[in-house]
Amino acid sequence: MDFATAVKTCLMGKYATFAGRATRSEFWFFQLFYFVVALMLLVIDEMILHNDLGPLQTIWSIALLVPGVAVAARRLHDIDRSGWWQLLYLIPLIGWIVLIVWFATKSDVTDNRFGPPAGKEAAAEPVTA
Repeated sequence: MDFATAVKTCLMGKYATFAGRATRSEFWFFQLFYFVVALMLLVIDEMILHNDLGPLQTIWSIALLVPGVAVAARRLHDIDRSGWWQLLYLIPLIGWIVLIVWFATKSDVTDNRFGPPAGKEAAAEPVTA
């Protein structure tokens, strides 16, 4: 999945979809998009608005909270782990390291309890006339 498709999928197609699976590229491209825009908004907040609290960046973070958690849940599903494992974010450093490793782990190539591999959902559906 390319950058534009990943961002479009996360923001429009699967904004609040926690079911299913997400590939590594979908997850990491969305994270890159979020980070770059957040960084730009933080600079704007500081330089133009002269505001240390970062209202633009805060609004951006709140707006992307749901799709961010959703794509992370789908990414964990892709390696056959529950989305609830995101609670490891609450454990500083160790939890973060574990999640980063899991997010970077190669996808299961076969069906798992969360469905077929990402991108193969349409192929798994029977064609009816």
